[in-house]
Amino acid sequence: MRAVVHTKYGGPEVLHLAELERPAPTGDEVLVRVRATTVNRTDCGFREPRPFFVRFFSGLLRPKHRILGSELAGEVVELGTGVTHFDVGDEVFGVNADHFGAHAEYVCVRQDAPLAHKPANMTFDEAAAVCDGAILALTNLRRTGVGPGRRILVYGASGSIGSAAVQLAKRHLGAEVTAVCASHTVDMVRSLGADRVIDYEKEDFTGNGETYDVILDAVGKHSFRRCRGSLRRHGIFASTDLGHFWQVPVLTLGTRWIGDKTVMLPIPRYTKQDVLLLKELVEAGKYTAVIDRRYPLEQVVEATEYVETEQKVGNVVLTVG
Repeated sequence: MRAVVHTKYGGPEVLHLAELERPAPTGDEVLVRVRATTVNRTDCGFREPRPFFVRFFSGLLRPKHRILGSELAGEVVELGTGVTHFDVGDEVFGVNADHFGAHAEYVCVRQDAPLAHKPANMTFDEAAAVCDGAILALTNLRRTGVGPGRRILVYGASGSIGSAAVQLAKRHLGAEVTAVCASHTVDMVRSLGADRVIDYEKEDFTGNGETYDVILDAVGKHSFRRCRGSLRRHGIFASTDLGHFWQVPVLTLGTRWIGDKTVMLPIPRYTKQDVLLLKELVEAGKYTAVIDRRYPLEQVVEATEYVETEQKVGNVVLTVG
């Protein structure tokens, strides 16, 4: 099979196509013929470990996961002897966050992993782009108590996590949503259901006098210091990144005991239940995967370089075969 591999750490240029032996499922695994996958910031962080402690998960001296790619959509082509949840021919989607391997024509996935039957009203490309950003967004929304009667501001609302957070906060959890994004994405973000969209190129939301129960920095580029005045009493600032000089985890500990506003750095947990929830929301018309660009597997270097510009809107998809 064809797969994108890397045997050393470095920039996008360390990625290259190789011919490998097709894997065989064992026990409770299914073999999935991958039709589409994505390039996301987790892939980039494991390819060139950032920050350094990522090496304790990715391999201290060289990559433990030679084939990256966590999100996938495709067809089940072979079953392990203990599989009972899927059949050959099933169209599936999900996220293989613990093992990666989706940047290839075939990947083995445990039947109890965050894997489910593909939504009937989605293409493989669309389904591949659902899970990672949405599960990261759900983690933050749940931990911060977003729901009816709560006001949330999503900073970086056009990215993978941000576009998911806007939809889930409004359409699934019933919150009042203000979204902050760049000028060229305002219309797209508004179409996701946001009650108000602020163009950060024209207005600084921290200076308009509005306050929120939750501010979610979906791109890790803002700070609690700048947002503090825009939080209500007992408000929460949540980030998807460690912040400058790792300030977010430090503030997460400190604000538990000091002050009336809290910083959070929620750690995601990928589950089958959340994939099934997303399938339900997609089929009910309450969630849509936003796709910026599609690249064939052969152009994984170009796709990765684009992701690392930090200018992508939603997701970047790799089509396989």
